[in-house]
Amino acid sequence: MEYSDPLLDLQALRLKSMGHPARLAILRLVVQGSVEGTPVGEIQATLGIPGSTLSHHLSDLAQAGLLKAARKGTTIRYAACFATLKALTAYIWDNCCGEGCRDSNCL
Repeated sequence: MEYSDPLLDLQALRLKSMGHPARLAILRLVVQGSVEGTPVGEIQATLGIPGSTLSHHLSDLAQAGLLKAARKGTTIRYAACFATLKALTAYIWDNCCGEGCRDSNCL
């Protein structure tokens, strides 16, 4: 496919990052967590993901801009990047019903 749109590419990368069940579970857990972020140990204990695998998934989500990490002492906490998540969902719904959709479930 030869279609060059940097914004489309960025949003596709973000959706791809969420396309793995473990990463989506991590993102959901972190979104539901504290504003200060969810400690990695808590994510691991809750979801039962081995440490090296969890590290890979957290890195992928952070590189996509969906999570941000903060270290406090020996604890690393991950927090959701809500502005990025809002921008992603806004991108999906942008121009919804622009053609006069009659679907009652449409926004």
